[in-house]
Amino acid sequence: MNQVCIFFAPGLEEIEGLTVVDLMRRADIPITVVSIGDSLELEGAHGIRITADALFADMNFSNTDMLVLPGGAPGTCNLEAYAPLMNLLKEFYANKKYIGAICAAPMILGHLGFLKGRKATCYPGFEKHLEGASHVTETVVVDDHIITSRGLGTAIDFAAALISLLTDAETAVRIKEEVIYSTKK
Repeated sequence: MNQVCIFFAPGLEEIEGLTVVDLMRRADIPITVVSIGDSLELEGAHGIRITADALFADMNFSNTDMLVLPGGAPGTCNLEAYAPLMNLLKEFYANKKYIGAICAAPMILGHLGFLKGRKATCYPGFEKHLEGASHVTETVVVDDHIITSRGLGTAIDFAAALISLLTDAETAVRIKEEVIYSTKK
């Protein structure tokens, strides 16, 4: 079974992080909310308190198939300042494992050199950080094992794209329809 880890830092954009978690769980994909701090408790950019599942320091990522970075301010900068996460991202990139980033978080991938020669998208105003990328304004961009998305308003599409990569397109469409149109009976 595919294992996903999403990284939460103080100041994350809550909707971007929690939407991915919610939809992954609806699709029966194991996802762990990992706090990069020294506490499971953290506060998002809009004052919403969140409890993570695990601390980064306590994790073993050997069975993880995908890493996901939500955006937000100052959440994205807090993620980028955490060296152990940057090292993990480099390892995943080298092994061509999935890495997803939404909103401001694609800037981290640009700074790490992961976007050179790729198409990518991000929150408007962060394009200069997509170093080496061909910037596009699509809602979600999948370029090999790198997935980027624009922001809060694209969180459902982003989560669905991630689900599609880990399962199949039909599952992603079903989950998306359930949450948008309440087709679940």
